[in-house]
Amino acid sequence: MPGRRGLPAASSVVALAAVGWTLVGAGQSADAVGAVAPRAAVAHAVTVGAGTTGTAAAGTVWTGTWSVSPQSGGASFNQQTLRQIVRTSIAGTSVRVQISNVFGSQPLAISDVHVAQRSSGSATTSGTDHTVTFAGQSSTTIPAGGLVASDAIAVSVPALSDVAVSIYLPQPTGASTYHQQGTATNYIASGDVSGNSTLSGAQTTGSYYFLTSLDVQNTAAVGSVVALGASITDGVASATDSNHRWPNYLADRLVSSGRDVGVLNQGISGNRLLVDGAGQSAINRFGRDVLTQPGAKWVIFSDDPLNDLGSTSPQPTAGQLITGAQQLISAAHQSGLKFLCSTLTPYQGAGYWNQSGENAREAYNSFVRGSGSGCDAVVDQDNATHDPSNPTRYLPAYDSGDHLHPNEAGMQAIANAVDLNLFGPPGSPVVSLRAHADNMIVTAENAGAAPLIANRTWIQTWEMFDLITNPDGSVSLRAHANNMIVCADNAGASPLIANRTAIGPWESFDLINNPDGSVSFRAHANGDIVTAENAGASPLIANRTAIGPWEEFDLIYD
Repeated sequence: MPGRRGLPAASSVVALAAVGWTLVGAGQSADAVGAVAPRAAVAHAVTVGAGTTGTAAAGTVWTGTWSVSPQSGGASFNQQTLRQIVRTSIAGTSVRVQISNVFGSQPLAISDVHVAQRSSGSATTSGTDHTVTFAGQSSTTIPAGGLVASDAIAVSVPALSDVAVSIYLPQPTGASTYHQQGTATNYIASGDVSGNSTLSGAQTTGSYYFLTSLDVQNTAAVGSVVALGASITDGVASATDSNHRWPNYLADRLVSSGRDVGVLNQGISGNRLLVDGAGQSAINRFGRDVLTQPGAKWVIFSDDPLNDLGSTSPQPTAGQLITGAQQLISAAHQSGLKFLCSTLTPYQGAGYWNQSGENAREAYNSFVRGSGSGCDAVVDQDNATHDPSNPTRYLPAYDSGDHLHPNEAGMQAIANAVDLNLFGPPGSPVVSLRAHADNMIVTAENAGAAPLIANRTWIQTWEMFDLITNPDGSVSLRAHANNMIVCADNAGASPLIANRTAIGPWESFDLINNPDGSVSFRAHANGDIVTAENAGASPLIANRTAIGPWEEFDLIYD
């Protein structure tokens, strides 16, 4: 449909240079912590392709919707296709992928990259596959230490949805840049099968390789929040493919509240604040993993110091941890980011707990809660998860069993401890509707000039609506196609159409939650249920007294 898609942006190949940050190692004093380079300094340390700025083409605004933090030492590949499943946080009308060779020792050749909506397993949804290009070409080579951002792909992705990114690797890669703890099932297939809807005989892996980011263009987005941490942030002890890491639960809350804020998970299992080990330390990776994230406005610093406390060579002092955190706070503020400090969760009973570590944890938490910390806000993970009668241990209902990691209920408790008001006032969530009558998406046809009808396979502007909650508890729909309110016209006798500027009874609907998770709409205009008439072949109209498949819709948060 001409005129409805965004213009592609030029790709950028970024060569990452060493910034020269100093580590705190065994025996070093707190004064030895090196200053973290702020965003401006990091920007000077990269080179970009012609016609680009640091992260995107001029005039293009990108916001991260998914990410993982890169690590060194992954498997090598040759003449194989990787299909990797990522979970969006916010929606977008265009997307791009970022592919990293930051820890590679040789150039990385990639080709035939595709994005598509995932249906289940390795399968993609018919009609959603799109080829990805890099400066207009279907293949590119990323230098050792480099990062490539693709051209803009003019497709819409819903919020909280699964996107499959397929990459063909035509030549030996050497040891890969990867993210070990994926807590997700990804797929490896022989040959170039990126465009196939299913991958027959594919091997599975729980890690991510080369792919580090999915970014979106979203005019309503106010920015992204980066969750920087270790295994608790990375989702250890949550079920594979459940998307029940605490950053996922935070994304669920933000979307439900109507806030367009991307959530980027930069957790690395085993990571530490002060010393390299499982990935670079938080101090050494802060510039890359936080300050250069598209749209980053907030960072939540989580559980890294717990792993520092688990070290006995020697165990760092609370003062060293506090000094390290202060370095991150200063770097964030120099780059214009808000720094949200987290208290450290209880861990008595874990294998590396000891009383000196407990004392340091409590001193660190006192610093975080104190008025002079420099933190812009506090996420009190400790208070949200500990047992009130035994505060050095998890509440049993939140303990995964190892006394170090929360279970999924504990992950939800951590997400619930984040004050959503830190990210601005709530808005009306953007939604789309999939009709059970024909499994098609409802559109405000002809830019809203024609009645609503369920006849689309992909979500773009005409298929997006603001879900407005009215004072009486009813809802209304504002079509993005023309910014008009959907009306059950002629007191419900005519099909639904987006043609009103104000909300009255004809524009109000009761939102009914059905047992199967779908929703239905009862029009205040006449008290009847909205149906996708004629099995979806005719426009939506409010003329039913009972709910069946034609009256059921999946509510998709975009």
